[in-house]
Amino acid sequence: MKRPIRKAVIPAAGLGTRFLPAAKAVPKEMLPILDTPTIQYVVEEAVESGIEYVVLVTGRGKGAIEDHFDIAYELEHTLEMRGKTDLLSKMRAIAERGSLISIRQKQALGLGHAVLTARGVVDDEESFAVLLGDDIYDAEVPATRQLMDAHEKTGRGAISLMEVPREQTNKYGIVSGRKREDGVFEIEALVEKPDPKNAPSNLAIVGRYVLPGKVFKLIAETPPGHGGEIQLTDALQGLADDEGLVGVVCKGVRHDAGDKLGWLRANLVYALKDEELKEPLLSTMREMLEEHK
Repeated sequence: MKRPIRKAVIPAAGLGTRFLPAAKAVPKEMLPILDTPTIQYVVEEAVESGIEYVVLVTGRGKGAIEDHFDIAYELEHTLEMRGKTDLLSKMRAIAERGSLISIRQKQALGLGHAVLTARGVVDDEESFAVLLGDDIYDAEVPATRQLMDAHEKTGRGAISLMEVPREQTNKYGIVSGRKREDGVFEIEALVEKPDPKNAPSNLAIVGRYVLPGKVFKLIAETPPGHGGEIQLTDALQGLADDEGLVGVVCKGVRHDAGDKLGWLRANLVYALKDEELKEPLLSTMREMLEEHK
């Protein structure tokens, strides 16, 4: 009997150089989308997908992430004394978001290495999810759940795909393959950040994976690749060759919170969903547009 997927790995050890100087003291994963840290959206997606254990792969200077998901006794006591019950409930809900396990990636040797760091907490006999903390999915059915469903249906590893402009293929892992059904592809080849003229397609790998535990062995056998790092993409090629791999164009809207413009856009999108902020924000935006004509 196939074991249910109970664990998710969230790599969060990156230096966040695109957000310096803010990321010097504040982990980039803690930069807020409106009033909520980016990584909280990611953890919430995992929990809402049915994940029970979230494994945070962190690094030096990332203690604020662990603190965020811990109980803050002093803060909760202050909120209780001041009668701020709504805020108190929000704070307690954060600490109750599944069981979090934190392990440290001592050297930033690439995404593949970050995932490999979780080996032991996740064993080689169980499938698990990987969620990148830079990507936020706004979807009726969580993107991770969509991949879990595809994995259960096909028995194969499943990765999230998105069409990108061909001139941007050098920013992503790119796949080629054949369509199995609407939005689902049988993956044949994966290339990390190819030059646009050599890209096999414009289907990019974006931030969500559901993988069998055997991928750990493949990662461990993977030599450094693009940029001198251990690339997860290279191990996924081995998985595709060995037992097959599917790609799913997940339904929903993806926000790239690891990019300054993407992060700003996500803030605007979520602010416009807030009934108190929507009209004042629209008014402010109209004024700014007039000023910059």
